[in-house]
Amino acid sequence: MDKVEDLETTPQAALDAAFAATPREWFLPSAARAEAGEDRPVHLGEGQTCSQPSTVRQMLALLAVPRGAHVLDLGSGSGWTTALLAHLVGPEGLVDGVEVRPALVRIGRRNVRAAGVPWARIRTARSDVLGRPEGAPYHRILVSATTPTLPPALLHQLADGGRMVIPVGTTMTVVDRARESFHRRTAGEYRFVPLVDPDDGG
Repeated sequence: MDKVEDLETTPQAALDAAFAATPREWFLPSAARAEAGEDRPVHLGEGQTCSQPSTVRQMLALLAVPRGAHVLDLGSGSGWTTALLAHLVGPEGLVDGVEVRPALVRIGRRNVRAAGVPWARIRTARSDVLGRPEGAPYHRILVSATTPTLPPALLHQLADGGRMVIPVGTTMTVVDRARESFHRRTAGEYRFVPLVDPDDGG
């Protein structure tokens, strides 16, 4: 298996700029904003969390996000990762955030609007569909929830030459597509809430 260090990654300067433009406290409940600077998950309600900043940064680095990319953010939560991705792709790009919980969809939409990135949008996930196939193909897919196996539905939504970063079990996994082949690499151990996959009856 190839080393993670061999992967192309998002430049650190681009990550620094995105995080500076998108403070985490903007995307937390008012009662939790004092926790924004702590490097740990923060509860959002609905059984969901805002992932710890070091984990989010690592995932965005692994995603190697290019300017102008069309990105799917699956499990957008309060909209923080959606807004971060929007800063990375720039106004010539597009970010589709998808969230299964209606209350978080409302919160995420409000937060993304306030962040001033109109090329990003958050949609309510369909109960019978994983991801957003009508928006595919995507150059990049970020999944912020764990799944027991790589979901074929998401692999099919990845563009030729595209990349997906997804926790599989407790293992962060990077998947690169080359035509009909998928190259999988691992990048450390993490804990996430479970992904709701219609194919698993979730």
